[in-house]
Amino acid sequence: MCKLKGKLIAEFELRSSGDLFHEMFSSKPHQIKHVSPHHIQGCEVHEGQFGTPGSVIFWNYAIDGKPCVAKDIVEAIDVENKTITFSVIDGDLTKEYKTFKLTIDIKPEGDTNLVKWTLDYEKLHEGIGEPIKILELAINVTKDIEAHHLKA
Repeated sequence: MCKLKGKLIAEFELRSSGDLFHEMFSSKPHQIKHVSPHHIQGCEVHEGQFGTPGSVIFWNYAIDGKPCVAKDIVEAIDVENKTITFSVIDGDLTKEYKTFKLTIDIKPEGDTNLVKWTLDYEKLHEGIGEPIKILELAINVTKDIEAHHLKA
């Protein structure tokens, strides 16, 4: 029998500021489309405001060039510990996953920072694959944000 619940984790060493990276996702996600336009085409707040837990955020993104959408609720933002948690409540991912949660955790590692992306999910049925493409998207957006911050 196939497991329906799963977790994927990716870690990426960030040479740029962990504070700036956290701020980009916690309170300025609408700016990500300017930094990573091939991956993120839009980000709008539908309820609440950017930077506030409980807010509903609508994302336009691309996976292998295919346009996708997601509506997330911001579950938690911890500025001190540099963590952010989003839960997907509507969009393309809900066609395959009963639950889908993304957590971003930024920790100092000497002269750098370690960005850890955690995807917690439950598939709707056994025929659904692992969300590897979403994890790849997260890594690519992380790289784009880092390159932008290193140029600034």
